[in-house]
Amino acid sequence: MNATEISIAMIAEDILAKEFTRVVNHYYPSVGELLLNCHVKVITCFWGRPARRLQYIGIYCSEEMLPLVQAKKEILREIADNMGLVQVVCMNAGRLLRDPLSPLKQNNPRLWLELHWVAAS
Repeated sequence: MNATEISIAMIAEDILAKEFTRVVNHYYPSVGELLLNCHVKVITCFWGRPARRLQYIGIYCSEEMLPLVQAKKEILREIADNMGLVQVVCMNAGRLLRDPLSPLKQNNPRLWLELHWVAAS
């Protein structure tokens, strides 16, 4: 994959994450309000032989919001499934930021900054 293909894939992931959030807000406004304080991201991974491209939703939440979002996980999974996404994963943003072995700050500084905002809210 060259740089152009990578940037196009990243743009498509951002658009898909925004569309996921829009659908949640439209059909489940109370769940959409929970996502206002979270960072929603589409994550692409490759699995199996031959490698299959799988996309799933990553929801980064503060420690206080995590149980509230996880309680609505079935609704989120249903929407993700209808959009062709494999799974919904909720992650504690604060714990990820405190991980001393995480290369997140070097690999994706924008996400690292956004996670600071999520952890603080």
